[in-house]
Amino acid sequence: FQGLRQISQRTISTASRRQVENRVHEKQKLFQEDNDIPVHLKGGVMDSVLYRITMGLSVFGKANTEVFMLWYNFQRV
Repeated sequence: FQGLRQISQRTISTASRRQVENRVHEKQKLFQEDNDIPVHLKGGVMDSVLYRITMGLSVFGKANTEVFMLWYNFQRV
């Protein structure tokens, strides 16, 4: 209990311990370019991989749901 009181009385510091370069302007340029690429794929290869995994899991989940619904629907009691 004493340790919790000490932690709660400490001041919260919002200062960063290491300086991080601000790259917001570069990212804005990248995502605002008119190059006929959907915004969810403009981040590069990793965005494409995550998109495909997400879509694959969604399709698998939907198909799995349909199979189980049909299976339970036609079971004999």
